[in-house]
Amino acid sequence: MPREPLHAEPIPFITLPNWVKAAALCGFNIEPVFARIGIETDLIHLEQATIDPQHLAQVMEACVGLSRRGHFPFVLGESFAFDYLPDIGTFLTTSPTLRDAMRVFDWVRELINPMIDFRLDESADAAQLTLMTPFPPGDLSRYFIEAIFAAVAHFTRVLTRDAHGIGGMRFSYPAPEYAAAYGAYFAAEVEFGQPFNALTMSREELCRPLPGAFPALHRQAELRVQQRLAQAPLLRQSGLVAALETALESHAELRQGGIDAMAAHVAMHPRALQRRLRQEGEVFSQLLDRVRYRLALRALQEPGLDLERLSERLGYSDRRSFTRAFTRWAGVSPSEFRKRRLDGIGPPSA
Repeated sequence: MPREPLHAEPIPFITLPNWVKAAALCGFNIEPVFARIGIETDLIHLEQATIDPQHLAQVMEACVGLSRRGHFPFVLGESFAFDYLPDIGTFLTTSPTLRDAMRVFDWVRELINPMIDFRLDESADAAQLTLMTPFPPGDLSRYFIEAIFAAVAHFTRVLTRDAHGIGGMRFSYPAPEYAAAYGAYFAAEVEFGQPFNALTMSREELCRPLPGAFPALHRQAELRVQQRLAQAPLLRQSGLVAALETALESHAELRQGGIDAMAAHVAMHPRALQRRLRQEGEVFSQLLDRVRYRLALRALQEPGLDLERLSERLGYSDRRSFTRAFTRWAGVSPSEFRKRRLDGIGPPSA
């Protein structure tokens, strides 16, 4: 089978419970699969869990082979739920129309899986939801596409309470040997070998009021999701190292709490943060020293600042610890550095 990467970077694995549930529904235990591939299963820090895309592909391949009841990708999509992100689930189930519910895809891409990237196109009487992710060809990619569209179809049926809300399904790959199962599962016309992967429906269906609409809860759920997005790490907007340095400069408590405090601040598991830093060629202690040195150089230009207070501000337990560190960086003590500044001698470079 092809082993093309599905995505370049580690991806969130907050969906781990869904995989466990789908495996049970398909009649096998997924724990030995995780153990054999070497995947950490940490529900305590689930929101910070990530998985290498190649490992995820190996899990999918193993699950398809082990399934004794049903086609695993369909079961995975059908059993998907927002148990770990209940605000998104509430927003979805209280949406006034399917068009309103489509906003969930932006949040799913941001908070759950960057591989799930949809675009909604509308014409006078038709609507098409297209999966924009450029999956490489091969059976493994097909399985992920099946799971994604199975989940979309499931939620469409749940929201509309109508098994026939979907007009058609289009897939970019050739018809598999079990193609007949597609028509039975999606209850819609299915076409293979198309230029894109998409779900189609009438525009009227997209605009039709949904029976579960609950405007007050819908607005509250949206607000809570927006708050969650605001609390997400700044890593998507700037580089990892730059984001950490900004946080360390802005929050004195982070300069005292070590990597555990920083990991909590950016919503990552400490081991995941260490792994990401290694990929950037960084070590947290060295990054922290760099920020402390930069802050110290600025602060020591304030003539009246007490060194005890500065030591505390930088996150040191006492003045002696700060003095040793600064002397190591600058080659002179903080007091000598300040004296040289007053004498007009420039500072060492940070």
